[in-house]
Parts: sequence; structure tokens; C-alpha cells
Amino acid sequence: MTELLEELEEKRKRANSKAEKYKRLRDQKNQEAKSWVQTRDELNAKVRELIDKGNEFKDTRNKLNEEVKEAKATRNKMNDKVKELTKKLQQKKEQLLPESEATIKNLERDIRKLEFKQQTQVLSTEKERELVDKISNLRKKVRDMKRLIEENEEIQKLMSELKEAEKKAEEAHEKVSTKADEAQDVHEEMLHVFDEADRVRKEADEAQRKFVDAKTLADDYHQQHIDAVNEIQDYNKILWGLRKKKRVAKKRKDEIDTKERAEELYEQFKKGEKLGTEDIMILQKAGFL
Repeated sequence: MTELLEELEEKRKRANSKAEKYKRLRDQKNQEAKSWVQTRDELNAKVRELIDKGNEFKDTRNKLNEEVKEAKATRNKMNDKVKELTKKLQQKKEQLLPESEATIKNLERDIRKLEFKQQTQVLSTEKERELVDKISNLRKKVRDMKRLIEENEEIQKLMSELKEAEKKAEEAHEKVSTKADEAQDVHEEMLHVFDEADRVRKEADEAQRKFVDAKTLADDYHQQHIDAVNEIQDYNKILWGLRKKKRVAKKRKDEIDTKERAEELYEQFKKGEKLGTEDIMILQKAGFL
């Protein structure tokens, strides 16, 4: 039985080592899983933050696009008004002048040509006088035509309205360009933020995968730890039973030995032989005294 007990003790020792090993591995993997959960949650929080930021850019971009749309409508309206006023102005000038406004431009071009000729060519006195008179007459004609235009209130009003419409059309066009550029910049920022959110989301998904892997291993190690603990308990039960059996057998053997010794001492006692204190105690224990 001693050999069997030693064998069982060795097996229980090995089972205990397994239990400690799997407990250590389980705790390590649980700690690793906890770390990955923390990383995953931090990454998911960052994803939410980036998405919120991206949506803010999106709202700003949409608002700017609406402003672009409104500015385009204003620009188109002003351009239509410019065309309308230009047409009215042209018609009014044609009614007022014996010759069209284009004639003024042609006359001014002719004057420049004649002035250039006067400055670059060698002319006789008579020819130069004729040229100077011609230039003077053309200038007077241009002045008279312009004066007619300047003195006409209706034309001046149309010109003022045209100038204001052109100014508003230009302002609207500048606003279209400015807001469109701003909208494009914000759009690119939005795309950059959403791309970053996608990248971080992939990291969060990877952290989740590693968490699951670590937790799965931790659960496996925990089960192996439990199996080893159950094995230890089984050995403990067997060992306790064997030791109890060994104690009972020893007690029985001790009782038999004590009884046999008491019987011998009792025979000596009846013969009148002198007994020691220990011998008397054995007789008392066996019930002979």
C-alpha cells in the first residue's frame, strides 16, 4: 500500500503542476484579452470621434454648396439683367444718335491711326494741316456724340443700373468661386477624416479579433485548469480513503498486539510475577484490571 500511496502522491503532484500551469496561462490570456478590449474600445471611441468630425465637415460642405447654389442663382439673375440693360441701352443710344455707338469706337480708332501717321510720317505743311483738321473734326464729332449720351438722363440711368448689375454679377461670381473653393477644401477634409475613420475601424476590428483569440485560449486553459483540479480532488479522495484504511488496519493491529501482550502479562500477573507500571497500563487498556 505504501508503494501505491507514493504513486498516487506523484500523480497528484503532476496534476497540481498542470493546474498551476493552466491557471497561469489562463490568467495571462485573460489579461491579454482585457488589454485588447481596452485597445478596441479606445479605437472605437476614436472612430466615433472621427465620424462626428467628418459629419461636421459634411454639414459645412453642404451649407457651402447651398451658398454656391444661391450665389450662382444671383449671378445668373444679374447676368440676365446685364444683358437686358445692355440691350435697352444700345437701343436707346441708337435712337438718340444719328450713328451707332460702334461709330464712336470706330472714330476713336481712326483718330489714333491719324495721330500715329502724323507722328511717324514726314508730311508737307499742307498735308499736315489737312491731317490736323481731320483729327480735330473727328474729335469734335466724338465729343458731340458723347455729350448727347451724357446729357440724356434716361441713358445715364440705364448706364448706372447696368454698372450696378455688372458689379452685383461680379460679386456673385466671386462668391461662387470663393464658396466653391471653400466647399472643395472642406470636402477634401471630410474625405481625409472618413478615410482615417476607416483605417482606425480596421485596427479596432483587428483588436476585436485578437481579443476573441485570447479569450478563447483563456477559456480553453480555464477548462484544462478545472480538469486538473478535478483530477487532484479525485486523487485526494482516493488517498484519503487509502490512508483511512491504513489507519484502521494499524489500529486493529495495535489492538490485537495490545490484547496479546495483555494476555501474556495477565498470565504473569496470575503467577504472581512482578509487573512494571507500563505493563499495568497495558492490562488496564485491554480491560483485564
